Amino acid sequence: MANTKSAEKAARQSTIHRARNDALTSQLRSAIRKATSALKGGNQDEASAALASATPIIDSMVNKGIIHRNKAARHKSRLTKQVKALAK
Repeated sequence: MANTKSAEKAARQSTIHRARNDALTSQLRSAIRKATSALKGGNQDEASAALASATPIIDSMVNKGIIHRNKAARHKSRLTKQVKALAK
């Protein structure tokens, strides 16, 4: 239980922030999941389109502070590597 007015306000804000962060994290995971499922499908055009749609979502999550920039770079790098491997 909050003891001060500022602690009460911080508690209210944290519930709002948590809900927003959960929604954004879910959006990020969905974008990555769509890209990986397109990769498993084996169609290179579909996979590259899914990667192209996932990349700005990943970048926006970094700007919003949802994930670290190195994690975003790792996701984009691995997905790009897999898309390029389909072309061969």
